[in-house]
Amino acid sequence: MEYAARNAANIAWMKETFEQAKNRKAVAIMFISQANPGWDLNDPERAPLRDPNTLEETDGYPDGFQEFLSALREEVIASRRPVTYIHGDSHYFRVDKPLLDAQGRRLENFTRVETFGDNQANGTNDVQWVKVLVDPGGREVFSYQPQLVPVNRVAVPAP
Repeated sequence: MEYAARNAANIAWMKETFEQAKNRKAVAIMFISQANPGWDLNDPERAPLRDPNTLEETDGYPDGFQEFLSALREEVIASRRPVTYIHGDSHYFRVDKPLLDAQGRRLENFTRVETFGDNQANGTNDVQWVKVLVDPGGREVFSYQPQLVPVNRVAVPAP
């Protein structure tokens, strides 16, 4: 019961964000979240596997993101502006475009940014950060620069 109320509130908040962006003529939208919801079938070690067309998890367990991701996909398509979803959780730095429409076509206006994180368990102190640059007149609006903290470098120590 608590999940249903929270999920409905999250979807309402997300849709309101798109509506406000439209009303304000915002050139782009950025969401920042903790969880890696999984976007497709490409990363079984770091995120739930998800059918990219239906957005349903493939493991048969209850899915906490399918409804939210489906609503997000609808809004991304309707908005026609750049949308970025930043998350941590699995903490494997990447910038990609994993969201597909229901027919399997890539949504070019959607970008996922996954942040660095502490991976001490595997011997990698990957505590770094990502700088986001904003150019309202640029085609993509947002660009991303990984920023490595010299004292946290392991494989190639700082000079």
